[in-house]
Amino acid sequence: MEKVNIKEKLNLFNEYWSPRIIGEVNDSYVKIAKFKGDFIWHTHQKEDEMFYVLKGSLTIKFRDKAVLLQEGECIIIPRGIEHMPVADEEVYVMLIEPKATLNTGNIINDRTMETLEKI
Repeated sequence: MEKVNIKEKLNLFNEYWSPRIIGEVNDSYVKIAKFKGDFIWHTHQKEDEMFYVLKGSLTIKFRDKAVLLQEGECIIIPRGIEHMPVADEEVYVMLIEPKATLNTGNIINDRTMETLEKI
């Protein structure tokens, strides 16, 4: 049991859309990431996921609406819901999701990260 300084961990990388693992809670990873620009439309068929905005603002687009998250706000996206994160400016995010969750969900492409770095 050791404390984690999230600001220090965020300073260890600069890549966007490339989550890093900072811890584990039961069968889930706690991840941090930097986002900028549009991601891809995708679905997680078996996993819920939580986005918590640490710095900046993040829009989560759904097919029927968009939800703007500001610093200190979060959203839990239930499994099976198609979504696309969008960050007009750089945003820092914490994610909590099951260990088996792929960042691109049901889409496999050049943004898919099958193995994540633990920092």
